[in-house]
Amino acid sequence: MANPAATLTSLLRASTIQDHDEVLKAANAAIKASKRDTNAQRTRVVALLKLDRFDDALRAVAEGGDSLEKECLFEKSYALYKSGQLEDAEKALDAASSSSKSSRAFRHLAAQVAYRAEKFSDAANAYHHLLQEQSGLPGEESDLKINLLATNAQLEWNGLGNLLEEQERQPSRDHLEAFETAYNAACTCIARGDFSRASVFLKRAQDLCEASEDLSAEEKKGELLPIMVQHAYVLTRLGREAEAVALYKSIVAYEIPEAPTRAVAQNNQVAIGVAGRNPYLTHRLLEKATDLSKSDRLFEYQASVLKRNKYAIALQIQKFDGLESSTSKLILQNPSPTASVEIAGLGVINAAAHTRLQTGTKALKGILPLLEKRPTDIGLLLTIIQLYVQLNNPGPALSLLDTFLKRLETASVPGYEDVRYAPGLVAVAVALYRLQGRQNSIRAELAKASTHWRSKSKESSASLLREAGVELLRSSNREDIASAGETFETLVAKSEQDPIAVAGLVASFANDDYSKIEPYLQSLTPVEKLTAGTNVHELINAGVASVPTSRSVGKRPAEREPEKAVKRRRKARLPKNYEEGKQPDPERWLPLRDRSTYRPKGKKGRKRAQEITQGGVVREEETLELVGGAGAVKVEKAPGVQGGKKKKKGKK
Repeated sequence: MANPAATLTSLLRASTIQDHDEVLKAANAAIKASKRDTNAQRTRVVALLKLDRFDDALRAVAEGGDSLEKECLFEKSYALYKSGQLEDAEKALDAASSSSKSSRAFRHLAAQVAYRAEKFSDAANAYHHLLQEQSGLPGEESDLKINLLATNAQLEWNGLGNLLEEQERQPSRDHLEAFETAYNAACTCIARGDFSRASVFLKRAQDLCEASEDLSAEEKKGELLPIMVQHAYVLTRLGREAEAVALYKSIVAYEIPEAPTRAVAQNNQVAIGVAGRNPYLTHRLLEKATDLSKSDRLFEYQASVLKRNKYAIALQIQKFDGLESSTSKLILQNPSPTASVEIAGLGVINAAAHTRLQTGTKALKGILPLLEKRPTDIGLLLTIIQLYVQLNNPGPALSLLDTFLKRLETASVPGYEDVRYAPGLVAVAVALYRLQGRQNSIRAELAKASTHWRSKSKESSASLLREAGVELLRSSNREDIASAGETFETLVAKSEQDPIAVAGLVASFANDDYSKIEPYLQSLTPVEKLTAGTNVHELINAGVASVPTSRSVGKRPAEREPEKAVKRRRKARLPKNYEEGKQPDPERWLPLRDRSTYRPKGKKGRKRAQEITQGGVVREEETLELVGGAGAVKVEKAPGVQGGKKKKKGKK
């Protein structure tokens, strides 16, 4: 009988990438003959990894004892990574020796584990270091660039794009050479909201994948489906829903190999046309589509979107009590205040459930007491501010925001300053100040935010610093201009390719420090080129256009004197038969029957008139003396009454 170990050795020499089953059989036979054969045990572990049997590989490592585990630290870490046990994979990598950690294989795996654990800045640093070294294998550089692009897209999606260099954030022509780089560059554009450019890169990725000769038909299908799912999403965001629906119809969801991608595709397909659909049916479809196993994990931003979709459907099917209870627990479990978008979104959902989807004044009456119970809930605060703005009443909204911001400023808790000067909150404060015409308050707010973020160079928000610098540069105050110069210096130090930062730096120090701006003058567009085609004389003759403002700049609304109400004069009303120059009837104010021209109608009317006018019967009067000498009164005699006693009627 042949020696199993010799058979395994000869098989390994002649093996190819397709021989993993045969290698596994031979390794099992060698282990059966000698259980202490470490080479056969390690071969079995590698064969199981090649066959994607990661749980079996972990069991094989455990069966081999401590000696095999020390020798197979890389294989064990890889199996843990592929099975979704990321924390255990990190621990296994940390347990390796320093020489093993410095090897390219371990560094590749460490970058992959960091990427899947959503430690994207660590993954990006690892890929940058690997790219800088020239000791890689053939084709390794291309794979590293693909992985680095995917990491950059994840940084953008998680709001950490400021950690990237400006040239890394913009796609280039080099990204159009392979379908993987084109797809990842498109994802970076999607994360930044540049959907038009993303559509171009996705179309290019699809064309390159279909034309590839290195992939089999089955492999092409597996690569094309995620590209098509992403393209359908981009078309939806561009408002081209008919094209998106047609593309979704061509996608067979159960054929998508990766479960997370399949869940995203089904969620997006359900979301299109949801407005006219039965919400109870939509709820069932969404629950079925997003049911994933424990090993299949979505990225945090993907899971957050799916959760918000479920919350929105739950509101539509009026699950108010359950939704309010669950979101309240999640909010209270997390430290507050926090600038987390997910936690802030929970505050909005909780407010909607508490008010039963009411709006306006009714909603405010319902959620203002909630703010007293949760004064640090940013999502709830922003919901109230939005309701006040919708009611054209920004005053109370600004008062609430000022109180909240002052509370954060006076607190001595680490991390509160980052929340206080979060770009979103600063933008809300600036918008409310602008509604009230408080320009000085805007500059003061942006100056404080700029000072804070300049002290945190690694975490600085470039967009906030850019807007702060531009606003401060408009001021005539020298301190504001100096602050603008420091802000633009920070931006230029990070990226000299930022034209706004360079122009702002030159404008800030043009009158004070020429030596600082001299190196950047050549990079600015010449004035002659900017003014080419402009007729100065026509502009002067046309005059300066002024935009009408609803409020005067001199005073704030609270300082103005109240305007006096203007009394309205009624227009004089004239009679219908009025003739100019004719004397009006002097008896026009008397009742009709008292006028001299009055003539009653009918016999009874004329007879009554004769009694009260001249020529009528004169009534006789008599004077009666009052008893006791109290005087006398005149009374009218009853007509037709004669003196004497009345005769009594006789009895018949």
